[in-house]
Amino acid sequence: QVHLEDSGGGLVQPGGSLRLSCAASGFSLDYNVIGWFRQAPGKEREGVSCVSRSDGRSYYADSVKGRFTISRDNAKNTVYLQMNSLKPEDTAVYYCAAVKSPLFLFTTCMSTRSYTSWGQGTQVTVSS
Repeated sequence: QVHLEDSGGGLVQPGGSLRLSCAASGFSLDYNVIGWFRQAPGKEREGVSCVSRSDGRSYYADSVKGRFTISRDNAKNTVYLQMNSLKPEDTAVYYCAAVKSPLFLFTTCMSTRSYTSWGQGTQVTVSS
Protein backbone atom coordinates (compact mmCIF):
# COMPACT_ATOMS: atom_id res chain seq x y z
CA GLN A 1 0.00 0.00 0.00
CA VAL A 2 1.37 3.40 -0.95
CA HIS A 3 0.79 6.53 1.10
CA LEU A 4 0.72 9.85 -0.78
CA GLU A 5 1.13 13.27 0.77
CA ASP A 6 0.46 16.27 -1.42
CA SER A 7 1.55 19.76 -0.42
CA GLY A 8 2.54 23.17 -1.74
CA GLY A 9 -0.83 24.81 -2.17
CA GLY A 10 -1.63 28.31 -1.07
CA LEU A 11 -2.99 31.71 -2.04
CA VAL A 12 -1.45 33.34 -5.08
CA GLN A 13 -2.33 36.29 -7.28
CA PRO A 14 -3.33 35.81 -10.91
CA GLY A 15 -0.24 35.33 -13.02
CA GLY A 16 1.68 33.87 -10.12
CA SER A 17 3.25 30.45 -9.64
CA LEU A 18 3.12 27.55 -7.23
CA ARG A 19 4.83 24.17 -7.11
CA LEU A 20 2.91 21.24 -5.72
CA SER A 21 4.65 18.15 -4.40
CA CYS A 22 3.42 14.59 -4.09
CA ALA A 23 5.64 12.62 -1.75
CA ALA A 24 5.15 8.91 -1.41
CA SER A 25 6.07 6.25 1.10
CA GLY A 26 5.87 2.59 0.34
CA PHE A 27 6.51 3.56 -3.23
CA SER A 28 7.95 1.23 -5.77
CA LEU A 29 8.23 1.75 -9.49
CA ASP A 30 5.31 -0.67 -9.76
CA TYR A 31 3.23 2.44 -9.04
CA ASN A 32 4.36 3.73 -12.37
CA VAL A 33 1.67 6.28 -13.19
CA ILE A 34 1.12 9.41 -11.11
CA GLY A 35 -1.66 11.84 -11.80
CA TRP A 36 -2.62 15.28 -10.57
CA PHE A 37 -6.31 16.08 -10.32
CA ARG A 38 -8.29 19.04 -9.08
CA GLN A 39 -11.75 19.65 -7.75
CA ALA A 40 -13.39 23.05 -7.57
CA PRO A 41 -16.47 23.66 -5.40
CA GLY A 42 -19.57 22.19 -7.01
CA LYS A 43 -17.60 20.52 -9.78
CA GLU A 44 -16.38 17.04 -10.49
CA ARG A 45 -12.77 16.07 -9.96
CA GLU A 46 -10.87 16.48 -13.21
CA GLY A 47 -7.53 15.35 -14.53
CA VAL A 48 -4.81 17.99 -14.79
CA SER A 49 -1.69 16.06 -15.70
CA CYS A 50 -0.07 12.65 -15.37
CA VAL A 51 3.37 11.19 -15.72
CA SER A 52 4.99 7.84 -16.30
CA ARG A 53 7.59 7.43 -13.57
CA SER A 54 9.67 5.03 -15.64
CA ASP A 55 10.33 7.27 -18.64
CA GLY A 56 8.86 10.67 -17.85
CA ARG A 57 6.21 10.73 -20.57
CA SER A 58 3.39 13.05 -19.61
CA TYR A 59 -0.03 14.29 -20.57
CA TYR A 60 -1.84 17.54 -19.80
CA ALA A 61 -5.37 18.80 -19.87
CA ASP A 62 -5.89 21.43 -22.56
CA SER A 63 -6.76 23.99 -19.90
CA VAL A 64 -3.26 23.83 -18.37
CA LYS A 65 -1.10 23.00 -21.37
CA GLY A 66 1.79 25.41 -21.67
CA ARG A 67 1.35 26.67 -18.10
CA PHE A 68 1.81 23.58 -15.92
CA THR A 69 4.70 21.14 -15.94
CA ILE A 70 4.76 17.74 -14.26
CA SER A 71 8.06 16.16 -13.28
CA ARG A 72 9.32 13.33 -11.13
CA ASP A 73 12.30 12.60 -8.91
CA ASN A 74 12.32 8.86 -8.42
CA ALA A 75 15.23 9.03 -5.97
CA LYS A 76 13.06 11.16 -3.68
CA ASN A 77 9.82 9.29 -4.48
CA THR A 78 8.30 12.65 -5.33
CA VAL A 79 6.30 14.03 -8.23
CA TYR A 80 5.95 17.77 -8.77
CA LEU A 81 3.46 19.99 -10.52
CA GLN A 82 4.90 23.38 -11.42
CA MET A 83 2.05 25.78 -12.05
CA ASN A 84 2.79 29.07 -13.78
CA SER A 85 0.59 31.88 -15.09
CA LEU A 86 -2.12 30.87 -12.66
CA LYS A 87 -5.67 31.99 -13.30
CA PRO A 88 -8.66 32.33 -10.96
CA GLU A 89 -10.23 29.32 -12.68
CA ASP A 90 -7.31 27.20 -11.46
CA THR A 91 -8.66 27.57 -7.93
CA ALA A 92 -9.40 24.11 -6.55
CA VAL A 93 -8.24 21.40 -4.21
CA TYR A 94 -5.45 19.53 -5.97
CA TYR A 95 -4.89 15.82 -5.41
CA CYS A 96 -2.17 13.47 -6.52
CA ALA A 97 -2.90 9.83 -7.20
CA ALA A 98 -0.95 6.69 -8.05
CA VAL A 99 -1.64 3.42 -9.80
CA LYS A 100 0.13 0.36 -11.11
CA SER A 101 -0.70 0.28 -14.79
CA PRO A 102 0.69 -1.67 -17.74
CA LEU A 103 -0.41 1.11 -20.07
CA PHE A 104 0.21 4.83 -20.23
CA LEU A 105 -2.62 6.32 -22.23
CA PHE A 106 -4.19 9.76 -22.05
CA THR A 107 -7.69 8.46 -21.50
CA THR A 108 -6.73 6.21 -18.61
CA CYS A 109 -4.16 8.32 -16.80
CA MET A 110 -6.45 11.37 -16.82
CA SER A 111 -9.38 9.44 -15.37
CA THR A 112 -10.07 9.32 -11.64
CA ARG A 113 -11.37 5.76 -12.03
CA SER A 114 -7.91 4.51 -12.98
CA TYR A 115 -6.26 5.29 -9.65
CA THR A 116 -6.03 3.22 -6.47
CA SER A 117 -4.20 5.55 -4.08
CA TRP A 118 -4.89 9.23 -3.37
CA GLY A 119 -3.34 12.05 -1.43
CA GLN A 120 -5.37 14.14 1.00
CA GLY A 121 -5.43 17.23 -1.24
CA THR A 122 -3.92 20.69 -1.08
CA GLN A 123 -5.87 23.91 -1.62
CA VAL A 124 -4.83 26.28 -4.39
CA THR A 125 -6.53 29.68 -4.45
CA VAL A 126 -5.82 32.17 -7.21
CA SER A 127 -7.20 35.56 -6.31
CA SER A 128 -6.22 39.20 -6.22
